Amino acid sequence: MDFDLSDTLTSALPEQWAPHLTDGVSALIVLSLAACAALLLHALLYRVLLARIEKRFGMTRSLLRRARRPLSVAFVLASLIFTVPRTNLDRQVEDVIEHAALVLLIVLVGWLLIVLTNHFADRSTRRFNLDVDDNLGARKHVTQLRLLKRTTNIIIVLVTAGAALLTFEGVQEYGVSLFASAGAAGLVLGLAARPVLTNLIAGIQIAITQPIRLEDVVIVESEWGWVEEIFATFVVVRVWDRRRMVVPLSYFIEQPFQNWTRESAQVIGAVTWNLDYTVPVQRMREKLNEFLEESSLWDHDVANLQVVETGEKSVKIRALMTARTSPRVWDLRCEVREKMLEWLRDAYPRALPRTRGELQVDGRGHWGETTSDGRQAR
Repeated sequence: MDFDLSDTLTSALPEQWAPHLTDGVSALIVLSLAACAALLLHALLYRVLLARIEKRFGMTRSLLRRARRPLSVAFVLASLIFTVPRTNLDRQVEDVIEHAALVLLIVLVGWLLIVLTNHFADRSTRRFNLDVDDNLGARKHVTQLRLLKRTTNIIIVLVTAGAALLTFEGVQEYGVSLFASAGAAGLVLGLAARPVLTNLIAGIQIAITQPIRLEDVVIVESEWGWVEEIFATFVVVRVWDRRRMVVPLSYFIEQPFQNWTRESAQVIGAVTWNLDYTVPVQRMREKLNEFLEESSLWDHDVANLQVVETGEKSVKIRALMTARTSPRVWDLRCEVREKMLEWLRDAYPRALPRTRGELQVDGRGHWGETTSDGRQAR
Protein backbone atom coordinates (compact mmCIF):
# COMPACT_ATOMS: atom_id res chain seq x y z
CA MET A 1 0.00 0.00 0.00
CA ASP A 2 1.43 3.39 -1.03
CA PHE A 3 1.88 6.10 1.54
CA ASP A 4 2.88 9.74 1.37
CA LEU A 5 6.30 10.41 2.91
CA SER A 6 5.70 14.18 2.94
CA ASP A 7 2.63 13.77 5.15
CA THR A 8 4.56 11.35 7.36
CA LEU A 9 7.32 13.95 7.78
CA THR A 10 4.82 16.71 8.55
CA SER A 11 3.08 14.62 11.19
CA ALA A 12 6.40 13.70 12.78
CA LEU A 13 7.47 17.33 13.27
CA PRO A 14 6.27 19.60 16.10
CA GLU A 15 2.93 21.28 15.46
CA GLN A 16 4.42 24.81 15.40
CA TRP A 17 6.68 23.80 12.47
CA ALA A 18 4.00 22.20 10.32
CA PRO A 19 2.41 25.44 8.99
CA HIS A 20 5.77 26.64 7.71
CA LEU A 21 6.43 23.52 5.63
CA THR A 22 5.25 23.72 2.05
CA ASP A 23 4.88 20.66 -0.12
CA GLY A 24 8.07 21.53 -1.98
CA VAL A 25 10.16 22.00 1.15
CA SER A 26 8.89 18.81 2.74
CA ALA A 27 9.55 16.86 -0.46
CA LEU A 28 13.07 18.27 -0.67
CA ILE A 29 13.74 17.24 2.92
CA VAL A 30 12.39 13.76 2.25
CA LEU A 31 14.55 13.34 -0.86
CA SER A 32 17.66 14.57 0.98
CA LEU A 33 17.04 12.20 3.88
CA ALA A 34 16.47 9.32 1.47
CA ALA A 35 19.73 10.07 -0.35
CA CYS A 36 21.68 10.28 2.93
CA ALA A 37 20.13 7.00 4.10
CA ALA A 38 21.08 5.35 0.83
CA LEU A 39 24.70 6.52 1.15
CA LEU A 40 24.88 5.30 4.74
CA LEU A 41 23.42 1.92 3.75
CA HIS A 42 25.91 1.67 0.89
CA ALA A 43 28.85 2.45 3.17
CA LEU A 44 27.70 -0.12 5.75
CA LEU A 45 27.11 -2.90 3.20
CA TYR A 46 30.36 -2.07 1.43
CA ARG A 47 32.40 -2.38 4.62
CA VAL A 48 30.70 -5.66 5.59
CA LEU A 49 31.26 -7.18 2.15
CA LEU A 50 34.93 -6.17 2.05
CA ALA A 51 35.50 -7.62 5.49
CA ARG A 52 33.92 -10.96 4.53
CA ILE A 53 35.85 -11.39 1.25
CA GLU A 54 39.13 -9.80 2.33
CA LYS A 55 41.27 -12.93 1.99
CA ARG A 56 39.16 -15.43 0.09
CA PHE A 57 38.14 -13.57 -3.05
CA GLY A 58 40.90 -11.30 -4.32
CA MET A 59 39.27 -10.69 -7.71
CA THR A 60 35.87 -9.83 -6.22
CA ARG A 61 37.49 -7.50 -3.68
CA SER A 62 39.37 -5.66 -6.41
CA LEU A 63 36.20 -5.32 -8.48
CA LEU A 64 34.25 -3.99 -5.48
CA ARG A 65 36.91 -1.38 -4.80
CA ARG A 66 36.70 -0.13 -8.38
CA ALA A 67 32.89 -0.14 -8.36
CA ARG A 68 32.54 1.74 -5.06
CA ARG A 69 31.55 5.10 -6.53
CA PRO A 70 29.22 3.77 -9.24
CA LEU A 71 27.47 1.64 -6.62
CA SER A 72 26.99 4.65 -4.35
CA VAL A 73 25.32 6.45 -7.26
CA ALA A 74 23.16 3.36 -7.84
CA PHE A 75 21.98 3.45 -4.21
CA VAL A 76 21.08 7.14 -4.49
CA LEU A 77 19.25 6.46 -7.75
CA ALA A 78 17.29 3.62 -6.13
CA SER A 79 16.33 5.91 -3.25
CA LEU A 80 15.02 8.51 -5.71
CA ILE A 81 13.00 5.91 -7.62
CA PHE A 82 11.43 4.77 -4.36
CA THR A 83 10.89 8.22 -2.83
CA VAL A 84 9.75 10.55 -5.64
CA PRO A 85 6.34 8.89 -6.26
CA ARG A 86 5.62 9.13 -2.52
CA THR A 87 6.00 12.89 -2.15
CA ASN A 88 3.67 15.86 -2.76
CA LEU A 89 5.62 17.20 -5.73
CA ASP A 90 4.05 18.92 -8.72
CA ARG A 91 3.76 16.77 -11.78
CA GLN A 92 6.17 18.98 -13.73
CA VAL A 93 8.83 18.79 -11.00
CA GLU A 94 8.33 15.07 -10.75
CA ASP A 95 8.83 14.72 -14.51
CA VAL A 96 12.07 16.67 -14.31
CA ILE A 97 13.35 14.45 -11.51
CA GLU A 98 12.31 11.30 -13.38
CA HIS A 99 14.13 12.53 -16.46
CA ALA A 100 17.24 13.29 -14.40
CA ALA A 101 17.00 9.80 -12.89
CA LEU A 102 16.82 8.28 -16.39
CA VAL A 103 19.92 10.21 -17.50
CA LEU A 104 21.68 9.16 -14.29
CA LEU A 105 20.77 5.54 -14.97
CA ILE A 106 22.25 5.70 -18.47
CA VAL A 107 25.44 7.31 -17.14
CA LEU A 108 25.60 4.69 -14.39
CA VAL A 109 25.40 1.82 -16.88
CA GLY A 110 28.19 3.34 -18.98
CA TRP A 111 30.28 3.96 -15.87
CA LEU A 112 29.91 0.36 -14.72
CA LEU A 113 30.86 -0.91 -18.19
CA ILE A 114 34.05 1.19 -18.08
CA VAL A 115 34.85 -0.12 -14.58
CA LEU A 116 34.40 -3.72 -15.72
CA THR A 117 36.50 -3.15 -18.85
CA ASN A 118 39.35 -1.58 -16.90
CA HIS A 119 39.19 -4.23 -14.19
CA PHE A 120 39.50 -7.25 -16.46
CA ALA A 121 42.04 -5.55 -18.75
CA ASP A 122 44.29 -4.59 -15.82
CA ARG A 123 44.09 -8.07 -14.30
CA SER A 124 45.11 -9.58 -17.63
CA THR A 125 47.98 -7.09 -17.94
CA ARG A 126 49.43 -8.05 -14.54
CA ARG A 127 50.23 -11.54 -15.83
CA PHE A 128 52.95 -10.18 -18.11
CA ASN A 129 56.33 -8.91 -16.89
CA LEU A 130 57.97 -6.11 -18.89
CA ASP A 131 61.08 -5.90 -16.71
CA VAL A 132 62.92 -8.87 -18.24
CA ASP A 133 65.27 -8.59 -21.22
CA ASP A 134 63.34 -10.99 -23.46
CA ASN A 135 59.93 -9.33 -23.08
CA LEU A 136 58.73 -9.40 -26.69
CA GLY A 137 55.67 -11.56 -25.97
CA ALA A 138 54.76 -9.56 -22.87
CA ARG A 139 55.02 -6.23 -24.73
CA LYS A 140 52.83 -7.61 -27.51
CA HIS A 141 49.98 -8.63 -25.22
CA VAL A 142 50.18 -5.58 -22.94
CA THR A 143 50.05 -3.25 -25.95
CA GLN A 144 46.98 -5.00 -27.32
CA LEU A 145 45.19 -4.96 -23.97
CA ARG A 146 45.87 -1.30 -23.23
CA LEU A 147 44.93 -0.08 -26.70
CA LEU A 148 41.75 -2.13 -26.82
CA LYS A 149 40.84 -1.01 -23.29
CA ARG A 150 41.21 2.68 -24.13
CA THR A 151 39.41 2.31 -27.44
CA THR A 152 36.56 0.49 -25.73
CA ASN A 153 36.35 3.22 -23.07
CA ILE A 154 36.05 5.91 -25.73
CA ILE A 155 33.31 3.99 -27.54
CA ILE A 156 31.41 3.47 -24.27
CA VAL A 157 31.68 7.19 -23.43
CA LEU A 158 30.43 8.20 -26.89
CA VAL A 159 27.53 5.75 -26.82
CA THR A 160 26.58 6.74 -23.26
CA ALA A 161 26.69 10.45 -24.08
CA GLY A 162 24.61 9.86 -27.21
CA ALA A 163 22.03 7.80 -25.33
CA ALA A 164 21.77 10.44 -22.58
CA LEU A 165 21.38 13.27 -25.07
CA LEU A 166 18.70 11.40 -26.98
CA THR A 167 16.46 11.51 -23.91
CA PHE A 168 15.96 15.25 -24.54
CA GLU A 169 13.26 16.10 -27.08
CA GLY A 170 15.24 18.94 -28.66
CA VAL A 171 18.21 16.67 -29.31
CA GLN A 172 15.93 13.99 -30.75
CA GLU A 173 14.44 16.46 -33.23
CA TYR A 174 17.90 17.74 -34.21
CA GLY A 175 19.17 14.19 -34.65
CA VAL A 176 16.23 13.22 -36.84
CA SER A 177 16.64 16.31 -39.01
CA LEU A 178 20.37 15.71 -39.26
CA PHE A 179 19.94 12.15 -40.44
CA ALA A 180 17.11 13.17 -42.76
CA SER A 181 19.20 15.79 -44.56
CA ALA A 182 22.48 14.63 -46.04
CA GLY A 183 23.61 18.23 -46.31
CA ALA A 184 26.36 20.53 -45.16
CA ALA A 185 25.77 19.96 -41.45
CA GLY A 186 26.65 16.27 -41.70
CA LEU A 187 29.69 17.08 -43.82
CA VAL A 188 30.93 19.67 -41.31
CA LEU A 189 30.48 17.29 -38.40
CA GLY A 190 32.28 14.54 -40.29
CA LEU A 191 35.23 16.79 -41.07
CA ALA A 192 35.39 18.02 -37.48
CA ALA A 193 35.44 14.47 -36.13
CA ARG A 194 37.95 13.22 -38.69
CA PRO A 195 41.13 13.61 -36.54
CA VAL A 196 39.54 11.79 -33.60
CA LEU A 197 38.12 9.01 -35.76
CA THR A 198 41.39 8.66 -37.69
CA ASN A 199 43.41 8.16 -34.52
CA LEU A 200 40.74 5.89 -33.04
CA ILE A 201 40.83 3.63 -36.10
CA ALA A 202 44.63 3.81 -36.12
CA GLY A 203 44.61 2.62 -32.50
CA ILE A 204 42.57 -0.44 -33.47
CA GLN A 205 44.94 -1.12 -36.38
CA ILE A 206 47.99 -0.84 -34.12
CA ALA A 207 46.41 -3.16 -31.55
CA ILE A 208 45.85 -5.80 -34.25
CA THR A 209 48.89 -5.44 -36.54
CA GLN A 210 51.28 -4.02 -33.90
CA PRO A 211 53.83 -1.98 -35.85
CA ILE A 212 54.82 -0.65 -32.42
CA ARG A 213 54.59 -2.03 -28.90
CA LEU A 214 55.31 -0.72 -25.43
CA GLU A 215 59.06 -0.29 -24.81
CA ASP A 216 59.87 -0.72 -28.50
CA VAL A 217 62.99 1.15 -29.56
CA VAL A 218 62.03 3.47 -32.43
CA ILE A 219 63.49 6.31 -34.45
CA VAL A 220 60.82 8.93 -35.16
CA GLU A 221 61.62 12.23 -36.86
CA SER A 222 65.36 11.42 -36.45
CA GLU A 223 64.89 11.01 -32.68
CA TRP A 224 65.93 7.74 -30.99
CA GLY A 225 63.84 6.60 -28.04
CA TRP A 226 61.44 4.11 -26.46
CA VAL A 227 57.66 3.84 -26.78
CA GLU A 228 56.72 4.80 -23.23
CA GLU A 229 52.92 4.83 -23.45
CA ILE A 230 50.26 4.28 -26.10
CA PHE A 231 47.03 6.20 -25.51
CA ALA A 232 43.81 6.13 -27.51
CA THR A 233 44.85 8.99 -29.84
CA PHE A 234 48.60 9.53 -29.38
CA VAL A 235 51.87 7.85 -28.45
CA VAL A 236 54.48 9.11 -25.96
CA VAL A 237 58.07 8.39 -27.06
CA ARG A 238 60.72 8.70 -24.34
CA VAL A 239 63.81 10.13 -26.05
CA TRP A 240 67.27 9.04 -24.85
CA ASP A 241 67.92 12.43 -23.18
CA ARG A 242 64.66 12.13 -21.15
CA ARG A 243 62.60 14.37 -23.40
CA ARG A 244 59.15 13.18 -24.45
CA MET A 245 57.78 13.21 -27.99
CA VAL A 246 53.99 13.15 -28.37
CA VAL A 247 53.10 11.61 -31.73
CA PRO A 248 49.58 11.01 -33.14
CA LEU A 249 48.67 7.36 -33.53
CA SER A 250 47.95 7.88 -37.20
CA TYR A 251 51.65 8.76 -37.74
CA PHE A 252 52.66 5.12 -37.16
CA ILE A 253 50.17 3.98 -39.80
CA GLU A 254 50.82 6.63 -42.47
CA GLN A 255 54.51 7.59 -42.07
CA PRO A 256 57.71 5.49 -42.25
CA PHE A 257 59.71 5.05 -39.06
CA GLN A 258 62.35 2.68 -37.67
CA ASN A 259 61.50 -0.02 -35.13
CA TRP A 260 64.62 -1.69 -33.76
CA THR A 261 62.78 -4.28 -31.69
CA ARG A 262 59.99 -5.35 -34.04
CA GLU A 263 60.87 -9.07 -33.99
CA SER A 264 63.44 -9.27 -31.20
CA ALA A 265 65.03 -7.08 -28.56
CA GLN A 266 68.46 -8.08 -29.90
CA VAL A 267 70.11 -5.37 -32.02
CA ILE A 268 73.29 -5.34 -34.14
CA GLY A 269 75.50 -2.37 -33.37
CA ALA A 270 78.14 -0.90 -35.67
CA VAL A 271 81.32 1.04 -34.91
CA THR A 272 83.35 2.68 -37.70
CA TRP A 273 86.86 4.16 -37.80
CA ASN A 274 88.54 6.21 -40.53
CA LEU A 275 92.19 5.10 -40.41
CA ASP A 276 95.42 5.26 -42.36
CA TYR A 277 96.25 2.66 -45.03
CA THR A 278 98.97 1.23 -42.77
CA VAL A 279 96.45 -0.01 -40.21
CA PRO A 280 96.87 -3.74 -39.33
CA VAL A 281 93.37 -5.02 -40.10
CA GLN A 282 93.96 -8.58 -38.90
CA ARG A 283 95.36 -7.35 -35.58
CA MET A 284 92.31 -5.08 -35.19
CA ARG A 285 90.05 -8.07 -35.83
CA GLU A 286 91.83 -10.09 -33.15
CA LYS A 287 91.69 -7.18 -30.75
CA LEU A 288 87.97 -6.72 -31.34
CA ASN A 289 87.32 -10.34 -30.38
CA GLU A 290 89.43 -9.84 -27.28
CA PHE A 291 87.50 -6.72 -26.25
CA LEU A 292 84.16 -8.42 -26.80
CA GLU A 293 85.14 -11.49 -24.78
CA GLU A 294 86.08 -9.22 -21.88
CA SER A 295 82.80 -7.29 -22.00
CA SER A 296 79.72 -8.36 -20.03
CA LEU A 297 77.49 -6.57 -22.56
CA TRP A 298 78.20 -8.83 -25.55
CA ASP A 299 75.79 -11.73 -26.10
CA HIS A 300 78.33 -13.92 -28.02
CA ASP A 301 76.26 -13.85 -31.22
CA VAL A 302 77.80 -11.49 -33.81
CA ALA A 303 81.40 -10.23 -33.90
CA ASN A 304 82.79 -9.04 -37.22
CA LEU A 305 85.31 -6.48 -38.53
CA GLN A 306 85.71 -5.52 -42.20
CA VAL A 307 87.13 -2.81 -44.43
CA VAL A 308 83.94 -1.38 -45.90
CA GLU A 309 85.31 1.60 -47.86
CA THR A 310 88.57 2.95 -49.23
CA GLY A 311 89.11 6.63 -49.87
CA GLU A 312 91.81 8.91 -51.18
CA LYS A 313 93.37 9.48 -47.79
CA SER A 314 92.01 6.77 -45.49
CA VAL A 315 90.13 3.52 -45.19
CA LYS A 316 86.86 2.98 -43.31
CA ILE A 317 86.73 -0.04 -41.03
CA ARG A 318 83.47 -1.24 -39.52
CA ALA A 319 82.95 -3.57 -36.58
CA LEU A 320 79.65 -5.32 -35.92
CA MET A 321 78.51 -6.66 -32.54
CA THR A 322 75.27 -7.65 -30.82
CA ALA A 323 73.71 -7.39 -27.37
CA ARG A 324 70.39 -8.45 -25.88
CA THR A 325 68.86 -4.96 -25.87
CA SER A 326 69.44 -1.69 -27.70
CA PRO A 327 70.69 0.21 -24.60
CA ARG A 328 73.27 -2.52 -24.02
CA VAL A 329 74.30 -2.31 -27.69
CA TRP A 330 74.81 1.44 -27.32
CA ASP A 331 77.03 0.96 -24.27
CA LEU A 332 78.93 -1.86 -25.99
CA ARG A 333 79.62 0.28 -29.07
CA CYS A 334 80.97 3.11 -26.93
CA GLU A 335 83.14 0.68 -24.95
CA VAL A 336 84.65 -0.96 -28.05
CA ARG A 337 85.21 2.40 -29.76
CA GLU A 338 87.12 3.78 -26.80
CA LYS A 339 89.25 0.68 -26.21
CA MET A 340 90.17 0.36 -29.90
CA LEU A 341 91.24 4.00 -30.11
CA GLU A 342 93.41 3.65 -27.02
CA TRP A 343 95.03 0.47 -28.39
CA LEU A 344 95.74 2.04 -31.80
CA ARG A 345 97.18 5.15 -30.20
CA ASP A 346 99.57 3.11 -28.06
CA ALA A 347 100.43 0.18 -30.37
CA TYR A 348 100.04 1.62 -33.89
CA PRO A 349 100.06 5.41 -33.75
CA ARG A 350 100.92 5.59 -37.49
CA ALA A 351 97.61 3.86 -38.26
CA LEU A 352 95.70 6.91 -37.12
CA PRO A 353 94.61 9.35 -39.87
CA ARG A 354 97.40 11.63 -41.09
CA THR A 355 98.33 13.82 -44.04
CA ARG A 356 101.27 12.75 -46.25
CA GLY A 357 103.63 14.96 -48.27
CA GLU A 358 106.57 14.62 -50.69
CA LEU A 359 109.82 16.62 -50.68
CA GLN A 360 111.17 17.30 -54.18
CA VAL A 361 114.56 18.95 -55.09
CA ASP A 362 115.07 20.25 -58.62
CA GLY A 363 118.41 20.67 -60.46
CA ARG A 364 118.80 24.30 -59.32
CA GLY A 365 118.77 23.31 -55.64
CA HIS A 366 115.25 24.54 -55.01
CA TRP A 367 112.94 22.31 -53.07
CA GLY A 368 109.23 22.09 -52.68
CA GLU A 369 106.77 20.12 -50.61
CA THR A 370 103.74 18.50 -52.15
CA THR A 371 101.01 17.43 -49.74
CA SER A 372 98.59 14.60 -50.25
CA ASP A 373 95.87 16.97 -51.39
CA GLY A 374 97.96 18.11 -54.38
CA ARG A 375 99.06 21.54 -53.11
CA GLN A 376 102.70 22.58 -53.44
CA ALA A 377 104.63 24.89 -51.16
CA ARG A 378 108.18 26.29 -51.50
